[in-house]
Amino acid sequence: MTDAKTDIRDMVRKRYAEAAASSSPSCCDTDCCSPEAEAFDASQSGDFGTWLYEADELRGVPDGAALASLGCGNPTAVAELRPGEVVLDLGSGAGVDVLLSARRVGAEGFVYGIDMTDEMLELARKHQREAGATNVEFRKGVIENIPIEDAAVDVVISNCVINLSADKQAVFSEIARILRPGGRIGIADIVADDTLTDAERLERGSWVGCVAGALSFAEYEAGLRNAGFDNITIEPTHGVADQMHSAIIKAIRS
Repeated sequence: MTDAKTDIRDMVRKRYAEAAASSSPSCCDTDCCSPEAEAFDASQSGDFGTWLYEADELRGVPDGAALASLGCGNPTAVAELRPGEVVLDLGSGAGVDVLLSARRVGAEGFVYGIDMTDEMLELARKHQREAGATNVEFRKGVIENIPIEDAAVDVVISNCVINLSADKQAVFSEIARILRPGGRIGIADIVADDTLTDAERLERGSWVGCVAGALSFAEYEAGLRNAGFDNITIEPTHGVADQMHSAIIKAIRS
Protein backbone atom coordinates (compact mmCIF):
# COMPACT_ATOMS: atom_id res chain seq x y z
CA MET A 1 0.00 0.00 0.00
CA THR A 2 1.33 3.45 -0.89
CA ASP A 3 2.21 5.99 1.77
CA ALA A 4 -0.81 8.12 0.83
CA LYS A 5 -3.19 5.18 1.24
CA THR A 6 -1.54 4.22 4.52
CA ASP A 7 -1.93 7.79 5.77
CA ILE A 8 -5.64 7.74 4.94
CA ARG A 9 -6.10 4.42 6.75
CA ASP A 10 -4.27 5.75 9.80
CA MET A 11 -6.43 8.88 9.85
CA VAL A 12 -9.59 6.80 9.65
CA ARG A 13 -8.41 4.43 12.38
CA LYS A 14 -7.59 7.37 14.66
CA ARG A 15 -10.98 8.99 14.07
CA TYR A 16 -12.88 5.81 14.86
CA ALA A 17 -10.76 5.03 17.91
CA GLU A 18 -11.69 8.48 19.23
CA ALA A 19 -15.34 7.84 18.39
CA ALA A 20 -15.32 4.56 20.30
CA ALA A 21 -13.95 6.30 23.38
CA SER A 22 -16.43 9.18 23.21
CA SER A 23 -19.75 9.31 25.04
CA SER A 24 -21.14 11.23 22.04
CA PRO A 25 -19.58 9.45 19.04
CA SER A 26 -19.39 11.00 15.59
CA CYS A 27 -17.70 9.76 12.45
CA CYS A 28 -18.30 12.83 10.42
CA ASP A 29 -17.34 16.46 10.14
CA THR A 30 -20.39 16.99 7.94
CA ASP A 31 -23.97 15.68 8.09
CA CYS A 32 -23.14 12.40 6.36
CA CYS A 33 -25.15 10.59 9.00
CA SER A 34 -28.17 12.86 8.75
CA PRO A 35 -30.40 14.42 6.07
CA GLU A 36 -29.79 17.92 4.78
CA ALA A 37 -33.10 19.09 6.20
CA GLU A 38 -32.58 21.95 8.63
CA ALA A 39 -35.16 20.45 10.98
CA PHE A 40 -32.78 17.61 11.84
CA ASP A 41 -29.32 18.16 13.27
CA ALA A 42 -27.69 14.86 14.21
CA SER A 43 -24.62 16.58 15.59
CA GLN A 44 -26.77 18.21 18.27
CA SER A 45 -29.15 15.35 18.94
CA GLY A 46 -26.41 12.89 19.88
CA ASP A 47 -28.26 10.14 18.03
CA PHE A 48 -26.26 10.22 14.78
CA GLY A 49 -27.24 7.03 12.91
CA THR A 50 -30.01 5.89 15.23
CA TRP A 51 -32.68 7.87 13.37
CA LEU A 52 -32.21 5.47 10.44
CA TYR A 53 -33.67 2.56 12.41
CA GLU A 54 -37.22 1.87 13.51
CA ALA A 55 -37.69 1.89 17.27
CA ASP A 56 -38.93 -1.71 17.19
CA GLU A 57 -35.75 -2.78 15.40
CA LEU A 58 -33.57 -1.45 18.19
CA ARG A 59 -35.59 -3.05 20.97
CA GLY A 60 -33.29 -5.54 22.69
CA VAL A 61 -30.13 -4.04 21.18
CA PRO A 62 -27.82 -2.58 23.86
CA ASP A 63 -28.18 1.19 24.08
CA GLY A 64 -24.45 1.64 23.57
CA ALA A 65 -24.52 -0.16 20.22
CA ALA A 66 -27.50 1.85 18.99
CA LEU A 67 -26.22 5.22 20.17
CA ALA A 68 -22.79 4.56 18.70
CA SER A 69 -24.23 3.96 15.23
CA LEU A 70 -22.12 6.04 12.84
CA GLY A 71 -23.76 4.96 9.60
CA CYS A 72 -25.57 6.76 6.81
CA GLY A 73 -28.26 4.14 6.21
CA ASN A 74 -29.84 0.92 7.43
CA PRO A 75 -28.40 -1.94 5.34
CA THR A 76 -30.18 -4.59 7.39
CA ALA A 77 -33.51 -3.19 6.18
CA VAL A 78 -32.68 -3.73 2.49
CA ALA A 79 -30.43 -6.79 2.51
CA GLU A 80 -33.49 -9.07 2.83
CA LEU A 81 -31.70 -11.38 5.24
CA ARG A 82 -33.15 -14.84 5.63
CA PRO A 83 -32.91 -17.43 8.42
CA GLY A 84 -29.81 -19.60 8.14
CA GLU A 85 -27.74 -17.19 6.04
CA VAL A 86 -24.13 -16.20 6.72
CA VAL A 87 -23.66 -12.44 6.78
CA LEU A 88 -20.58 -10.21 6.88
CA ASP A 89 -20.63 -6.58 8.05
CA LEU A 90 -17.68 -4.55 6.76
CA GLY A 91 -16.56 -1.90 9.23
CA SER A 92 -18.84 -3.19 11.95
CA GLY A 93 -18.04 -0.49 14.49
CA ALA A 94 -19.94 -0.80 17.76
CA GLY A 95 -21.90 -3.73 16.34
CA VAL A 96 -25.47 -2.52 15.85
CA ASP A 97 -25.86 -3.90 12.31
CA VAL A 98 -24.22 -7.20 13.29
CA LEU A 99 -26.62 -7.65 16.20
CA LEU A 100 -29.65 -6.74 14.08
CA SER A 101 -28.51 -9.15 11.37
CA ALA A 102 -27.96 -11.93 13.91
CA ARG A 103 -31.57 -11.58 14.96
CA ARG A 104 -32.75 -11.82 11.34
CA VAL A 105 -30.72 -14.89 10.36
CA GLY A 106 -31.57 -16.70 13.60
CA ALA A 107 -29.77 -19.47 15.43
CA GLU A 108 -29.10 -21.37 12.20
CA GLY A 109 -27.36 -18.37 10.66
CA PHE A 110 -24.16 -16.55 11.53
CA VAL A 111 -22.85 -12.99 11.32
CA TYR A 112 -19.25 -11.78 11.14
CA GLY A 113 -18.21 -8.23 11.92
CA ILE A 114 -14.91 -6.92 10.55
CA ASP A 115 -13.25 -3.80 11.95
CA MET A 116 -9.66 -2.54 12.02
CA THR A 117 -9.98 -0.50 15.21
CA ASP A 118 -9.22 -2.23 18.51
CA GLU A 119 -11.36 0.20 20.47
CA MET A 120 -14.39 -0.47 18.26
CA LEU A 121 -13.88 -4.23 18.47
CA GLU A 122 -13.75 -4.04 22.26
CA LEU A 123 -16.96 -2.03 22.28
CA ALA A 124 -18.69 -4.39 19.84
CA ARG A 125 -17.76 -7.48 21.87
CA LYS A 126 -19.08 -5.79 24.99
CA HIS A 127 -22.40 -5.17 23.22
CA GLN A 128 -22.43 -8.77 21.98
CA ARG A 129 -22.14 -10.02 25.55
CA GLU A 130 -24.86 -7.65 26.72
CA ALA A 131 -27.17 -8.84 23.93
CA GLY A 132 -26.37 -12.51 24.56
CA ALA A 133 -25.72 -13.03 20.84
CA THR A 134 -24.09 -16.41 20.25
CA ASN A 135 -24.26 -16.49 16.43
CA VAL A 136 -21.81 -13.58 16.08
CA GLU A 137 -18.04 -13.18 15.75
CA PHE A 138 -16.06 -9.96 15.51
CA ARG A 139 -12.69 -10.16 13.75
CA LYS A 140 -9.93 -7.61 13.35
CA GLY A 141 -9.05 -6.78 9.77
CA VAL A 142 -9.14 -4.27 6.95
CA ILE A 143 -11.78 -4.29 4.27
CA GLU A 144 -9.15 -4.37 1.49
CA ASN A 145 -7.99 -7.77 2.81
CA ILE A 146 -10.96 -9.40 4.52
CA PRO A 147 -10.07 -12.16 7.03
CA ILE A 148 -12.72 -14.57 5.73
CA GLU A 149 -12.18 -17.62 3.52
CA ASP A 150 -13.30 -17.76 -0.12
CA ALA A 151 -17.00 -18.21 -0.96
CA ALA A 152 -18.02 -18.41 2.70
CA VAL A 153 -20.69 -15.71 2.92
CA ASP A 154 -24.20 -15.28 1.54
CA VAL A 155 -24.63 -11.55 2.12
CA VAL A 156 -22.28 -8.60 2.68
CA ILE A 157 -23.56 -5.46 4.34
CA SER A 158 -21.75 -2.23 5.18
CA ASN A 159 -22.80 1.12 6.59
CA CYS A 160 -20.96 4.27 5.49
CA VAL A 161 -17.55 2.55 5.44
CA ILE A 162 -16.45 1.79 1.86
CA ASN A 163 -16.19 5.52 1.12
CA LEU A 164 -13.44 5.64 3.76
CA SER A 165 -11.19 3.17 1.90
CA ALA A 166 -8.30 4.45 -0.19
CA ASP A 167 -8.50 1.36 -2.45
CA LYS A 168 -12.13 0.72 -3.22
CA GLN A 169 -11.48 -1.63 -6.13
CA ALA A 170 -9.61 -3.91 -3.73
CA VAL A 171 -12.65 -3.79 -1.42
CA PHE A 172 -15.03 -4.75 -4.23
CA SER A 173 -12.75 -7.60 -5.31
CA GLU A 174 -12.51 -8.89 -1.74
CA ILE A 175 -16.29 -8.78 -1.36
CA ALA A 176 -16.64 -10.82 -4.54
CA ARG A 177 -14.02 -13.30 -3.28
CA ILE A 178 -15.73 -14.09 0.01
CA LEU A 179 -19.26 -14.19 -1.42
CA ARG A 180 -20.70 -17.42 -2.73
CA PRO A 181 -21.83 -17.37 -6.37
CA GLY A 182 -25.22 -15.68 -6.39
CA GLY A 183 -24.41 -13.95 -3.09
CA ARG A 184 -25.53 -10.38 -2.69
CA ILE A 185 -24.65 -7.04 -1.13
CA GLY A 186 -26.82 -4.50 0.67
CA ILE A 187 -24.64 -1.48 1.37
CA ALA A 188 -25.31 2.03 2.64
CA ASP A 189 -22.67 4.49 1.48
CA ILE A 190 -22.02 8.08 0.40
CA VAL A 191 -22.11 8.66 -3.36
CA ALA A 192 -21.33 11.80 -5.36
CA ASP A 193 -23.05 13.12 -8.47
CA ASP A 194 -21.17 12.14 -11.61
CA THR A 195 -20.43 15.78 -12.41
CA LEU A 196 -18.38 16.44 -9.25
CA THR A 197 -14.60 16.40 -9.52
CA ASP A 198 -12.31 15.04 -6.81
CA ALA A 199 -11.45 18.60 -5.83
CA GLU A 200 -15.13 19.52 -5.52
CA ARG A 201 -15.75 16.51 -3.28
CA LEU A 202 -12.85 17.59 -1.08
CA GLU A 203 -14.38 21.07 -0.79
CA ARG A 204 -17.51 19.49 0.70
CA GLY A 205 -15.76 17.60 3.51
CA SER A 206 -12.72 15.59 4.57
CA TRP A 207 -11.90 11.96 3.77
CA VAL A 208 -12.46 10.81 7.35
CA GLY A 209 -15.63 12.89 7.34
CA CYS A 210 -17.18 10.44 4.83
CA VAL A 211 -17.16 12.86 1.89
CA ALA A 212 -13.86 13.41 0.05
CA GLY A 213 -13.37 9.70 -0.66
CA ALA A 214 -16.88 9.08 -1.99
CA LEU A 215 -17.20 7.55 -5.46
CA SER A 216 -19.58 8.91 -8.05
CA PHE A 217 -22.60 6.88 -9.11
CA ALA A 218 -20.84 5.83 -12.33
CA GLU A 219 -17.57 4.99 -10.54
CA TYR A 220 -19.37 2.86 -7.97
CA GLU A 221 -21.24 0.88 -10.61
CA ALA A 222 -18.09 0.39 -12.71
CA GLY A 223 -16.10 -0.78 -9.70
CA LEU A 224 -18.69 -3.37 -8.77
CA ARG A 225 -19.08 -4.56 -12.35
CA ASN A 226 -15.31 -4.92 -12.75
CA ALA A 227 -15.27 -7.08 -9.61
CA GLY A 228 -17.86 -9.45 -11.07
CA PHE A 229 -21.22 -8.08 -9.89
CA ASP A 230 -24.47 -7.84 -11.84
CA ASN A 231 -27.96 -6.48 -11.18
CA ILE A 232 -26.42 -3.34 -9.67
CA THR A 233 -28.72 -0.66 -8.31
CA ILE A 234 -27.68 2.56 -6.56
CA GLU A 235 -30.63 4.39 -5.02
CA PRO A 236 -30.07 7.72 -3.23
CA THR A 237 -32.01 8.04 0.02
CA HIS A 238 -31.18 11.55 1.24
CA GLY A 239 -28.74 14.37 0.60
CA VAL A 240 -25.72 14.82 2.86
CA ALA A 241 -24.04 17.74 1.07
CA ASP A 242 -24.45 19.63 -2.18
CA GLN A 243 -24.65 16.97 -4.95
CA MET A 244 -23.69 14.21 -2.51
CA HIS A 245 -26.05 11.56 -1.23
CA SER A 246 -26.49 8.67 1.12
CA ALA A 247 -27.44 5.73 -1.07
CA ILE A 248 -28.38 2.07 -0.86
CA ILE A 249 -26.30 -0.12 -3.17
CA LYS A 250 -27.42 -3.61 -4.12
CA ALA A 251 -25.76 -6.13 -6.43
CA ILE A 252 -25.46 -9.87 -7.09
CA ARG A 253 -22.17 -11.74 -7.42
CA SER A 254 -22.19 -13.45 -10.81
